[in-house]
Amino acid sequence: MSRSPSPRRTLLTLMIAAAVVLALPAIASAESYVLTAGKWGSKQDAAVAAAGGTVVWSHGKTGIAVVTSDAPGFAAAAQASGAFQSATQDVQVQWQPDAAGREQAITPGDEARFPIQWHLQAVEAPAAWAEGCTGAGARVAINDGGIYDIHPDIEPNLDKACSVSFVPGQPYNFDTGTFWHGTHVAGIVASADNGFGMLGVAPEATLIGVKVLHNGSGTFGQVIGGILYAADPAAFGLPQCAPADIINMSLGALFQKSAPGGGQLVGAVAKAVNYAASKGVLVVSAAANNGLDLGQLFDVTAVPCESGSGLCVSATGPVGFAQGATNFRRPASYSNFGEGTITVAGPGGDFVLPGSAVCTVAGVTQFCWVFDMVFSPCRGPLSSPPGFFGCWAAGTSMATPAVSGVAALIKGANPGISLGALKAKLQQTADDEGANGHDEFYGHGFVNAFRACTE
Repeated sequence: MSRSPSPRRTLLTLMIAAAVVLALPAIASAESYVLTAGKWGSKQDAAVAAAGGTVVWSHGKTGIAVVTSDAPGFAAAAQASGAFQSATQDVQVQWQPDAAGREQAITPGDEARFPIQWHLQAVEAPAAWAEGCTGAGARVAINDGGIYDIHPDIEPNLDKACSVSFVPGQPYNFDTGTFWHGTHVAGIVASADNGFGMLGVAPEATLIGVKVLHNGSGTFGQVIGGILYAADPAAFGLPQCAPADIINMSLGALFQKSAPGGGQLVGAVAKAVNYAASKGVLVVSAAANNGLDLGQLFDVTAVPCESGSGLCVSATGPVGFAQGATNFRRPASYSNFGEGTITVAGPGGDFVLPGSAVCTVAGVTQFCWVFDMVFSPCRGPLSSPPGFFGCWAAGTSMATPAVSGVAALIKGANPGISLGALKAKLQQTADDEGANGHDEFYGHGFVNAFRACTE
């Protein structure tokens, strides 16, 4: 999740549409439902049809499906059939706050904006690259909003043929505004080493765009479908697509477990995350930006941060980078935390530097506080031709892809590594920050790319 500064510190940034690979039908006026069963097969298909529903997608091994119906009492009729464990009306959720940042046009040069990408220094990515650790061979699914697939820093690493959308009527390479949250997140993971613009933590990893949100919102069914697709594209009719090694989920929301239908929907997300794990796929999720102790919420759970066996990421950020500060691992002002919840921390940026002083770094002039956020590719103005646009943004949304990038470095350097070993290496090579040992903010520590590649 990205964090919005105060209105005084907000400048939103734009959009385009193109092709879609996985076409899903528009839902129209029908209601959407998430159905679960032990497994999904012909019995479930028949029960859905008998109750007056239409299957949008189903996943046989997990028994999860999204179904639409305009029939009154559909959920009760489906449940009464005995073919399902649960039949719950889907819910539209704002998983990401309005994205905010500062836009900066990029001109050709040799990675001209690397000096303002402090987050790469924070995780010691350049030292990892010097060891030949670049993420080559690792596949990272960006389960998010639209990815601007002709951005010069994104396109070289994007697997367009296997990028899909679970948002009905919207292609994977479309969103709203000038920012495009998914593009910014993708760039943090794997902006290409192409001699201009920006760099990602894992500049030779492969990106897969999986659109599950539009303008920051989406349904449980879309989020669940995106996880299952990234782990098992063959189940969705794309056997030619290799699964992701890592799924980045820079999204999250808080839900009351005891709310009607809440347990079933939250449980379905956990089931999808655990299925991905069973396929050897690492799911990395944002802790979100409420400034809350997630370990003390009891009846409230953070999804997908606390879903299944995935990892949960908190955010750090400097105050005064443009003025010489190097406190990159300082806890960000907005980040959620919580004992037993946070796995590791990553660089997400902040915007709390007081005043409106102006600074210039590497030829870029902005308010000094802007430089404390994370700089990465964004869509840029629709009126402009494809260009090297970048934006600043802050949030656990930005910390999460930095962690996914470090995981991609590990996977690229160790192609046959198991999921358990990947998790262990990511955690064991993190630097112990904050209280000694595992703590409520940093979890196992702040991720370190160099150590992850050399230890």
